[in-house]
Amino acid sequence: MSKLVVIAYDDQFRAEEVRTTLRKLQQSHLIDLEEALVAVRDEAGEVTLLQMYKPAAAAELRRGFWNTLVGAIVMNPVLGMATDARGGAIRGALAGAGVDDEFLKDLAGTFQNGSSVLFVLVRQATPDKVLAALQGTGGKIIETSLSHEDEATLQAALDAAPPVS
Repeated sequence: MSKLVVIAYDDQFRAEEVRTTLRKLQQSHLIDLEEALVAVRDEAGEVTLLQMYKPAAAAELRRGFWNTLVGAIVMNPVLGMATDARGGAIRGALAGAGVDDEFLKDLAGTFQNGSSVLFVLVRQATPDKVLAALQGTGGKIIETSLSHEDEATLQAALDAAPPVS
């Protein structure tokens, strides 16, 4: 089963940089990514999705899920979705996929102009190598299906100063 990790960055370019690092790790067989999507909100507030595309129908279903998730964030679930019937249907679909209102509120509050968010589904990884590669990249874990211990280890790596070369 894949693990979901969502990391928010104050910089609109950092999530894509980290995703590039993860893709390099995948090429080295240190991590197996099912999906890695970056959502960027530029200084004008416009949202762009940068997605790894997979072939076949499964990719279409995932693309629909990611678009729905990011759409729910952009619509700001705290305000617009509470009374809107379509919003309620979207919230219900997301809840069925394990995405709750609290997560959407946290993410919407973090996803400000000039920021980016990295959404990653990880099948498996070599934790020590991945953590070393992510050390000091910054970001704040918004959601994860990792254990509390693994989440704390990942957040510590993101917060740590990069190694001196």
